[in-house]
Amino acid sequence: MDNIDVMIVPLRGFLLEIGNFLPRLGVALAVLLVGWLLAKAFRFSIVKALRALNFHVLTERAGIDGFLKEGGTDKDTTEWVGIIGYALVMLASLIIAFNSLGLIQVTDLLGRILLFVPRLLVALLIVVFGGYFARFVGNAVQRYFRGAGISDAEVLGRVVRYALMSFVVLLAFDHLDIGGGLIQQTFLILLAGVVFALALAFGLGARERAAELLDRWFPRDPADRVR
Repeated sequence: MDNIDVMIVPLRGFLLEIGNFLPRLGVALAVLLVGWLLAKAFRFSIVKALRALNFHVLTERAGIDGFLKEGGTDKDTTEWVGIIGYALVMLASLIIAFNSLGLIQVTDLLGRILLFVPRLLVALLIVVFGGYFARFVGNAVQRYFRGAGISDAEVLGRVVRYALMSFVVLLAFDHLDIGGGLIQQTFLILLAGVVFALALAFGLGARERAAELLDRWFPRDPADRVR
């Protein structure tokens, strides 16, 4: 009889643990199901609202959609914003579900990811609006130099646009705070190296070419040439 009790007591405790766990598992699954439905509805609402506000036109003019297509994706920026919103709701649902199961370590990890997603969304918006502003300024510079009779107006406009986009990308990485500033410092070092190398090549090895370009961009008056 004692041997039977020794076997039954652990089995009874195991069944009690299962009985206590099953309701929590049911609540967690219900939370995930509701969260999945809410995430899909939230994604659909975000995409519809952004398209109603012509956000896709802004991202297309900024060149972000073209960049994504060149990367091999068939989704535009508006759809990616919807995906980020979907992930935000799903992460919140997972946190609630794992918290109900008592998995504190998993909840803490998902909480950190959840705090990162809004920053990713803001960084994406910085790139979108910054890209649109960079293209606008680049086109304005191009039209100005073209009106001034400078033949390399398109090249100068692109240089201004890419310089502004580099600054915008740095702002986005700074907002994400990835690598503790290592990415920004590396990018600045590489950019400074490229500028320094171009300056040396242009100043030492292409002085005649530089004089031709300056004379073409800013032609002197015939009276000055006679003097």
